[in-house]
Amino acid sequence: MIGALAGFSVASLLTFGYLSWDWLEPEAASAGRGEPPAGSKPSPPHIIFMLADDQGFHDVGYHGSEIHTPTLDRLAAQGVKLENYYIQPICTPSRSQLMTGRYQIHTGLQHSIIRAGQPNCIPLTNVTLPQKLQEAGYSTHMIGKWHLGFYKRECLPTRKGFDTFFGSLTGSGDYYTHEICDGPKSCGFDLHKDENVAWEYRAHSYSTFLYTQKAVDILASHNPKEPMFLYIAFQAVHTPLQVPTKYLGRYMSIENLGRRRYAAMVTCLDEAVNNITRALKKYGYYDNSVIIYSSDNGGQPLAGGSNWPLRGRKGTYWEGGIRGIGFVHSPLIRNKGSVSQGLMHITDWFPTLVTLAEGELEENLNLDGYDIWETISEGKPSPRTDILHNIDPLYTRVKTRSPRDGFGIWDTAIQAAIRVRDWKLLTGNPGFSDWIPPQTFPNFGGKWWNLERVLWAKGKSVWLFNITADPYERVDLSQQYPGVVKKLLLRLAQYNKTAVPVKYPPKDPRSNPNLNGGAWVPWYNGDEDENYLINSNVGEKPCNVCNAILRFKKPVWG
Repeated sequence: MIGALAGFSVASLLTFGYLSWDWLEPEAASAGRGEPPAGSKPSPPHIIFMLADDQGFHDVGYHGSEIHTPTLDRLAAQGVKLENYYIQPICTPSRSQLMTGRYQIHTGLQHSIIRAGQPNCIPLTNVTLPQKLQEAGYSTHMIGKWHLGFYKRECLPTRKGFDTFFGSLTGSGDYYTHEICDGPKSCGFDLHKDENVAWEYRAHSYSTFLYTQKAVDILASHNPKEPMFLYIAFQAVHTPLQVPTKYLGRYMSIENLGRRRYAAMVTCLDEAVNNITRALKKYGYYDNSVIIYSSDNGGQPLAGGSNWPLRGRKGTYWEGGIRGIGFVHSPLIRNKGSVSQGLMHITDWFPTLVTLAEGELEENLNLDGYDIWETISEGKPSPRTDILHNIDPLYTRVKTRSPRDGFGIWDTAIQAAIRVRDWKLLTGNPGFSDWIPPQTFPNFGGKWWNLERVLWAKGKSVWLFNITADPYERVDLSQQYPGVVKKLLLRLAQYNKTAVPVKYPPKDPRSNPNLNGGAWVPWYNGDEDENYLINSNVGEKPCNVCNAILRFKKPVWG
């Protein structure tokens, strides 16, 4: 059963390591701050949304991991664990659906991610979550990874609803130098404050520490009586696997170097969450706050992550790529200390949080998300019964499938995935499909890699699973239940009729940081015709060699 996915481990005490603030006791610090006068209407809650990058489903203590995450374990145990919560398999899709409340097929971002050199961004016509919260009277602040495009200034976070922004615009980079490469001789600095390059932070500032300090600075300077939305999109634990050496000590027993570094990065991230939570208490926000923690996609086993016992990995539509870590922690929750099995998706945060903020949700927003607050807070049934995981017409097609697989309803060569109640259907090439045990082995490769490798018949293009009964996707039922397959294919076809054209333009050479002062900044001047941005050309691929070098770059710091 799905409930069996959530294991428990004894939370160990994590010592304050990297911040030397003079903390007050949380209870004493928050006393008398931000409390409304007797009889007055309480103000809308502060919303703190923390998004982890590439954290695998297995990589949190309460899912049975060997990685120490005492803060996440404690906050989840005291709040509501979301154990039927779905995200997207890669970075940009999850972030775009969080910000817009709409599926990828409705924003043109169905395919891959927005790469650093692409003239592409979240559609300017889409109203975003922070814009709706601004309308509701919230101050809005973003810290961390944007990854929703920046080729022109209108795409920047500060133009899409955030009062302030501090972080990176691209998808990944060095944690200390904040440099990223998008091809040979196309490397640049990527750290920004509002709409300016933050050159002053170039000298080895570890991003997890830096983002945490920025979050605390905002909490210290804001009035807790005024509602705030604080979105912290951590770079951790995305590659490259870089972490201060003091976090490695407790994991020296893990022989696999990638897993060891990754585990240390997760523990550092856990400490960051602890310090932000303490700041919420110190500065008087906590009692009227909602803290949400979410991963953005599945873990990458080649880079230390683990989704065990789920099938697949980051970049796939198997459960290991799209089942997320998620919990909500808040004094405002009625059903504290519970586990929710209600079906939820990352698009649901948009209507849920806007409603919680007492904002307006106009009908013309055409949201794909649902308000799930009562499901979280009171344990009521989820209003969601299905999830369109995606339809990607540009992904590599299955070449030798049988046309009969689609019953004349759907071209099963196309990569697509959908969940309807207990049933999940996948078509096309769903991606790498192995079950990969936690990487406690000496090397990245080796015989262990083949322990649970699965091969299917050439040309197979349809899979059906009862996810409620079989959350690990062990038994394909597509042959036993052709009627269910037909119904789900019909749902895919219906969704596809509402899809907008894919927007995935080729790389623009003018994006090269060498032409823009050495940094990744907006380069489009607004005079050109943008019709060429909508096409079906996959375009130039990123420099995998460059990214591989960064991924396992040896740290030289203390």
